[in-house]
Amino acid sequence: MKRRRFLALSVAALACPAEAAPQTWRGRALGAEVSLTVQGLDAGQGPRLWRRVAREIELVEQAVSLFRASELVRLNTSGVLVNPGTVLRALLDLSDRVHHVTEGAFDPTVQALWEGRSETGWHRIDRTGIHLPPGMALTFNGVAQGFAADRLAALMRAEGLTDVLIDAGEVLALGPHPVTVAAADGAPLKRLTLRDRALATSSPMATRLTDGRPHILHPTRPARHGTVSVSAPSAALADALSTAFCLMTEGEIARALQEFPEACVETLA
Repeated sequence: MKRRRFLALSVAALACPAEAAPQTWRGRALGAEVSLTVQGLDAGQGPRLWRRVAREIELVEQAVSLFRASELVRLNTSGVLVNPGTVLRALLDLSDRVHHVTEGAFDPTVQALWEGRSETGWHRIDRTGIHLPPGMALTFNGVAQGFAADRLAALMRAEGLTDVLIDAGEVLALGPHPVTVAAADGAPLKRLTLRDRALATSSPMATRLTDGRPHILHPTRPARHGTVSVSAPSAALADALSTAFCLMTEGEIARALQEFPEACVETLA
């Protein structure tokens, strides 16, 4: 599944003059165009920061990209990965927690459905290795871009930058930033200000398969909601929950939020 999203990271150091010329870095991450713009950096600071940004994105790509020889592609091809790296292990751990809290609605094994197979079920994975049953495959498209945004935000904090907006479909703000939640057709649904918080929005019908099905798939659960947005301190968590909540009843969502009290549903349409 290709999620072609535009990733724009705008950073402004609070003490920098407003008229300072911005510096921009562009690239690709997880099949999407990437643009990173920093306001107020010293002339010699940008190249070093860009190298660190590229390195963070490359680490995520090496772990879970479906478009290159990543750890995930090797796992999906062979069914086994003996020593997963820290990025893949972190995504496995987060996915496992969200899967259980959402009563199975969040399930990375749906990659098999995209490939025309029916072998699914997160509970069937042997995570001591990792070993997949024959015919099963994983995708972290419902969480990986949020995870990448979290890593970039951590990098910006380490650099002492405190006014940051990362927009990867999942929006992460350091400092206060106004954002708008939009429906699949682009109509605005809600305006709010994020402060040191992330926002993720999922719309099952924003992209349809050739047979008309929504792009958010599950072996047993139909899409129940047209647009769901969730805010949380972590973009990866907000990303995963917004995906799962599209498939869940309001009662199930309420129970899940008891386990993630730091998260909040901003829109449910």
